[in-house]
Order: sequence, then structure tokens, then C-alpha cells
Amino acid sequence: MMVTATELKSNLGHYLDAAQHEDVLISKNGRTIAKLTSPYAERSDAMKSLFGILPPTASVDEARAIRAEEKWALS
Repeated sequence: MMVTATELKSNLGHYLDAAQHEDVLISKNGRTIAKLTSPYAERSDAMKSLFGILPPTASVDEARAIRAEEKWALS
């Protein structure tokens, strides 16, 4: 979402809420000068990329065994 600095000043609360779900680019004199983004966006993207690595029926013990096997395979 792109917004001018003037619009941001007028509706800051709205754009802070919007930044929780999408990046808000702020422009001044036709140039992008800043970006509002959620501090949790990177963490959430990392978690989404890990989803589905383990089978849905895996137990904690199975997950540990898989991790141990991978650790030894890399050494």
C-alpha cells in the first residue's frame, strides 16, 4: 500500500493498523521515503516456511530423532 506523508499524518492510526497486515510505503514529493511494516513479519514468514516439514503424525521423540540424524549427516 502506498500513502503520502500528508495522508499518513492525517490518518496515522489507520495506517498503523494496516501495517500489521501489509507493508505501507510512505511517499513524499513523489518518492518513496519510508516503509511501515510489522516487527513480526519476518518471524511469521520463517514459521510459514517451516510448516509441513514434519509429517502431521510426528511425535516429539520422532522429531528429535530426525534432527539428530540430520545433525550427524551434516558432520
